[in-house]
Amino acid sequence: MNAAFPSDGRLAGIDYGTVRIGIAVTDPERRLASPWDNYDRQSPAADAAYFRRLVEAEGIVGFVVGLPVHASGEEGEKCREARRFGQWLAELTGRPVRFFDERYSSVQAEQWLAGADLSRKQRKQRRDMLAAQIMLAAYLESPAAEPPGALDD
Repeated sequence: MNAAFPSDGRLAGIDYGTVRIGIAVTDPERRLASPWDNYDRQSPAADAAYFRRLVEAEGIVGFVVGLPVHASGEEGEKCREARRFGQWLAELTGRPVRFFDERYSSVQAEQWLAGADLSRKQRKQRRDMLAAQIMLAAYLESPAAEPPGALDD
């Protein structure tokens, strides 16, 4: 994960979950982040095959993994899980990983979807990839991917 992060090419944003992973991707110029998929986790082998295919099919040059940091800036168990997942992803794909604060991206995604004329099931099917898109768009707009800190800094 300490590999140099590429300055151009498509990135994939990851909204990590133990059951489902939301994925968003950028265009090659990194102007836009778009929701791409919700991946329902299966087994270590199936998960590995899925992410290898993603890298090859979409030309992914790096990953941005969201960290669900507490409002205080503290990292809890979910952050540690996301960091372990990012390490696994980097080792598996050979692509560098950056971590980015994703506080409230799922809440924001749910709020956006609540205004849409969708059933509960349809909202659930879209929420994680929309949260990944929100986080990845915020990453693209940030001057640098700094480690997350407290909200009152």
